[in-house]
Amino acid sequence: MNKLSKNIKYAAPLLVVAAGFAGFALLHWSKPEPEQRTEAPRPLSVFVEKVESASLALQVQAEGEVRAGTVVDLVSQVAGRVVAVSAEFTEGGMVQPGVALVEIEPIDFQLALAQAEARLAEAEVALQTAVATADVARKQLRNASQASDLALKKPQVAEARARLEAASADLQQARLNLARTSIALPFAGRLMSTLVDVGQYVTPGMPLGRAFGTDKVEVRLPLSDNQLASLGIAIGYIAEADAGLDVVFSAQVAGSQQSWRGKLVRLDAAIDPATRMLYATAEVQAPYTTHLSDQGMPMAVGLYVHAEIQGRQVSDAFVIPRDALRAGNKVYVVNTAGKLDIRHVQLTHSTATEAVVASGLAVGERVVVSSIRNAINGMDLEALDSAATGTAVAKASQTKQVGG
Repeated sequence: MNKLSKNIKYAAPLLVVAAGFAGFALLHWSKPEPEQRTEAPRPLSVFVEKVESASLALQVQAEGEVRAGTVVDLVSQVAGRVVAVSAEFTEGGMVQPGVALVEIEPIDFQLALAQAEARLAEAEVALQTAVATADVARKQLRNASQASDLALKKPQVAEARARLEAASADLQQARLNLARTSIALPFAGRLMSTLVDVGQYVTPGMPLGRAFGTDKVEVRLPLSDNQLASLGIAIGYIAEADAGLDVVFSAQVAGSQQSWRGKLVRLDAAIDPATRMLYATAEVQAPYTTHLSDQGMPMAVGLYVHAEIQGRQVSDAFVIPRDALRAGNKVYVVNTAGKLDIRHVQLTHSTATEAVVASGLAVGERVVVSSIRNAINGMDLEALDSAATGTAVAKASQTKQVGG
């Protein structure tokens, strides 16, 4: 009896486990089959904006350094000791036309002038004497028409006249050398540097300083081929007097944004072989006096400025956000069927915010402004209006600035 009870004790758990597995297998075999559903792939959601048509003036943007229209070195033409310098003869000093900046000791040149005047007077007397002698000789000869030039004293008269001309030239040279002891410039400007002071001995050709004119400044602006097309002018362009393309310069000076107005007056006739760029020259007249910035700041030499050049007019152009333009001048368009249509467009002009297209699009078409990986022509798209969703692209495109 004890042995039977012991067998039942060990067999009972095994029977319970076996019954559980059998029940689980019965339930798994009798469960209903799940409903099979096949979902179509969802279209890719993209932000779009509509193509607009506009007539606008293209703006070309470039940067360059302001430089003086006239820069000269002050050089001595005579030798001597510096006896005086102007109070403005210092870095940044103002230069007035004809006002002496450096004075060289003039005594030697004053003495040379007096000697030249004396030699001229002596040559005048010698010529008068030679002419009188020739007149006496002509009257003493019975047949003056057949007499030789030597008998008529003509060589003596010619020599005296030549000496007089030489003495006159020496006098002019002496006056010029004396005038050169006072060194001035023929234009208004500013001094950039000074190299001499009172007491220093200078020689002909020795530099005394450097100055620049303040009548105008120039800015050299590099242009690409696309920018040249936006300007609508030819290589080698030279503007007529008081003409040229309008340019607005801007720079941060004294903690404020300053702006000046000038003119693009010429284009180089050759392309820079190192950069493959074409350089334009823009000018601002009287930048230190008349044409100051809107806040009264001069457009100083050496300043680095941003330039916006007024280009050609474009009528009925297609304007799209810059983000819609893809590499290779391609644009992704969502057609009426919700499919991707990859277009190749003819680009006229582009900036950081907008692009102007001549052909390849139509007004009202929806262009994709968001990124698409592995774009395939005809893929399904869900167009979302970027202006309605307030995306950064929409905010950027609200600013109409067609420059580049």
